[in-house]
Amino acid sequence: MSTPRPVLVVDFGAQYAQLIARRVREARVYSEIVPHSMPVSEMLAKNPAAIILSGGPSSVYAPDAPQIDAGMFDAGVPVFGICYGFQAMAQALGGTVARTGNREYGGTPLHARPEAGVLLRDLPDDLPVWMSHGDCVTEAPAGFAVTAESAGAPVAAFEDLAGRRAGVQFHPEVGHTAHGQEMLSRFLHEIAGIEPTWTPENIIDEQVARIREQVGDKEVICGLSGGVDSAVAAALVHKAVGDQLTCVFVDHGLLRAGEAEQVEKDYVAATGIKLKVVDARERFLGALAGVTDPEQKRKIIGREFIRVFEAAAREIAAHGDVEFLVQGTLYPDVVESGGGTGTANIKSHHNVGGLPEDLRFALVEPLRTLFKDEVRTLGLELGLPEAMVWRHPFPGPGLAIRIIGAVDEERLAVLRKADLIARQELTAAGLDRGVWQFPVVLLADVRSVGVQGDGRSYGHPVVLRPVSSEDAMTADWSRLPYEVVARISTRITNEVAEVNRVVLDVTSKPPGTIEWE
Repeated sequence: MSTPRPVLVVDFGAQYAQLIARRVREARVYSEIVPHSMPVSEMLAKNPAAIILSGGPSSVYAPDAPQIDAGMFDAGVPVFGICYGFQAMAQALGGTVARTGNREYGGTPLHARPEAGVLLRDLPDDLPVWMSHGDCVTEAPAGFAVTAESAGAPVAAFEDLAGRRAGVQFHPEVGHTAHGQEMLSRFLHEIAGIEPTWTPENIIDEQVARIREQVGDKEVICGLSGGVDSAVAAALVHKAVGDQLTCVFVDHGLLRAGEAEQVEKDYVAATGIKLKVVDARERFLGALAGVTDPEQKRKIIGREFIRVFEAAAREIAAHGDVEFLVQGTLYPDVVESGGGTGTANIKSHHNVGGLPEDLRFALVEPLRTLFKDEVRTLGLELGLPEAMVWRHPFPGPGLAIRIIGAVDEERLAVLRKADLIARQELTAAGLDRGVWQFPVVLLADVRSVGVQGDGRSYGHPVVLRPVSSEDAMTADWSRLPYEVVARISTRITNEVAEVNRVVLDVTSKPPGTIEWE
């Protein structure tokens, strides 16, 4: 089974390119992001079902502004332009883009014309939309009907139904645009004529077929971390090749309360996967003894993990020829690392770019085309425990980088107790899924004075760091109800004897990071 024909999102440097791709998939249509620098011939070689031209920071008049090859419009592929993509499309097809000085940024009233076309059909005549433009289209290309206008854009939307093309000056992909998802879906389904077939069941069937074709009768291994990405990747591979897969769980002693048991018992019970558990807690704690520098902690943990995993892989390989390694690489990892797009490398990622030379495995990456929300949906479809599917992202080095100072068993125990209380109260309040991540940080090298019982105490402070985000590239602190924060604070200071102060981190990212170390 082959991947469905993609809708290509051509990225002109937009902050919303990934969001557009996600919205297309929410309309049950497969999408991929490609850079504007990709030659049109290469785009067309992907046999796209449609092309969406994203927004971007440039002016179409700037000397170095990205241009559109007119050949894109001669291929018969449906095209939808958004913001800069709308203007570049209009200009390439013979319309007029002008610097009128009527800039529009943020929430803007959009007025639909009587001939509202397909995108705005039966929607309110006046809609709040999200604008971000200085130039504007003043005359639509021949064959296009103007369907909407705003105070600063006489042509705010147009359509050419015969050519299966449309465009809008505003951003339908953002939540601030009323009925934006409906407009995008109408382009995909009604103008482009694409069937909504990108469903969890189809994704599973497609990936199972691809894995079987890739792996054949060879043996496969996968490193389980307890996180949703590796769990779903392993479950997909297991569905495809059964007992040809062996998973390795390295217990480095740096997980939160209950997480090792979740992998060893609940996950195996739900999937029937063969699991090799390596108890390496003493090894990791010994290597970390006395280390306070966070970067050194990360390097030590990474080095030791590879050594332990290699040893486990050799033991498994002794019973058969292991050729493949499963990784839970996601589509944002690929895009942000510049993989396959030609875009700038936003960040390096441990799952992208292949393996160290001495690890001689071929990669199996069944989630490489998926976003996190799609992975969670697949996890539920595959029958994984909800607690694992909805687990907050957790760093590979674990609690070691949530202890500010040296790591030892006593400090880990203190942090586990505090972290468990915070998670319990968040769950009790029904706020788990509204928070992206909730680091609890122990300031182990700091003592604060307090009053506990009838005397003064010198305990450790604990920092609560709840954040909200869509992709972890940016984040804001979560506005938890005060009563929830108060319950967490009271329980921690009552139940964790070594802690006498709880503080709340209200820093956004940027300038801060999600983790403290």
